[in-house]
Amino acid sequence: MSTEVNELKQQACDRIDAVAQELVEVSHDIHAHPEQNFAETYAAELLTRTANELGLPTERNMYGCETGFSGEVGTGSTVCVMSEYDALPDIGHGCGHNIIAAAGLGAAIGLAVVAPRAGGRLRYLGTPAEEGGGGKLVMARNGALNGVDIAMMVHSADADLTTIDAIALQQLVVEYSGEAAHAAAAPERGRNALDAAVLGYMAVAALRQHILPSERIHGIFTRAGEKPNIVPRDAAMEWYVRSDTVTTLSALKPRVLAALQSGASACGCGFSHEWVDTPYADMVTNNNLSSMYISNASQLGRAVSVPGVNGRRVVGSTDMGNVSHLVPSIHPMIASAPVGTAIHTVEFARQSITPMADKAVIDGAKAMAMTAIDFWTSPDQQQAIAKEFAEANADKDVL
Repeated sequence: MSTEVNELKQQACDRIDAVAQELVEVSHDIHAHPEQNFAETYAAELLTRTANELGLPTERNMYGCETGFSGEVGTGSTVCVMSEYDALPDIGHGCGHNIIAAAGLGAAIGLAVVAPRAGGRLRYLGTPAEEGGGGKLVMARNGALNGVDIAMMVHSADADLTTIDAIALQQLVVEYSGEAAHAAAAPERGRNALDAAVLGYMAVAALRQHILPSERIHGIFTRAGEKPNIVPRDAAMEWYVRSDTVTTLSALKPRVLAALQSGASACGCGFSHEWVDTPYADMVTNNNLSSMYISNASQLGRAVSVPGVNGRRVVGSTDMGNVSHLVPSIHPMIASAPVGTAIHTVEFARQSITPMADKAVIDGAKAMAMTAIDFWTSPDQQQAIAKEFAEANADKDVL
């Protein structure tokens, strides 16, 4: 590695260290103000204001998202660093998006001071609604990834891993319509929409025996009647249907739909459904780019493992998967909680403002910044990353 590259990395890391306290405060502040899909006004304002104060001009309401934002500096090959900052209902930041947000901000601040000298362009994106709504998809449809050469973010977890095991997902909303009647005086006049929904639920439960071990189907009741003495006239459910890839997801979807519709047929009820927006795609990790991240993380004392090799995996779905089909991308997991602490839990939310989580903010920012510098300063790596992406046969129809 040349002296100049080392100097650029040191300069970026020094800048991150200089603003480390601000980054940790941002992480804790977002954690204290959890906001859900497309309602992340507090987090978006905080992140853009802090970015502007620390030298990276950033604007809100960008690329079709009121709570999305963007900042850009430099010219040349474009590295896109992303922040997520939405939370979960009731649990709050049980996925640690406050860590993701602050780490992305830190990387962007560090890179902003070296991008002109490194001959690269930084695009810093704030992407809302990862937990449902697909902010990255909305922003990509509106040009957020135009001209981007690589994209990256880090995600909090209980281990340092090269990637999330991200499988394809699509949300399904179903409704059953029946006939209300007095449940005691005239039950024969009713058509029970709740019974239809329950039978549909049980049909999906039976279907689970005969799907791929890697596939997942899970749902909740969102409406289930009004009072016990009234035959429920309507019921509704929300489902997540997951499979390894967008292709295998397409094969699973009609089977799930048939199972749910069977309940309506059995009970003489009406049935309607909506597949919500575009599916979240599987994650296509660019291994050349990932190797650079692994090397840089190791310099920070983090041993990044391939999922499953050390017994650790994080399975889920993310709209970063869609991004990875459009541009070469990485989505490494960074240890911010003790081993065995599952994401999407109250305990993970508690762990997301500990000293271990704060260290993940700073280390994640530095590892991403150093990886971006490696990309900017190595034409060979740029070519290798582009070649690998071209040969991956990614599905560009993910928007």
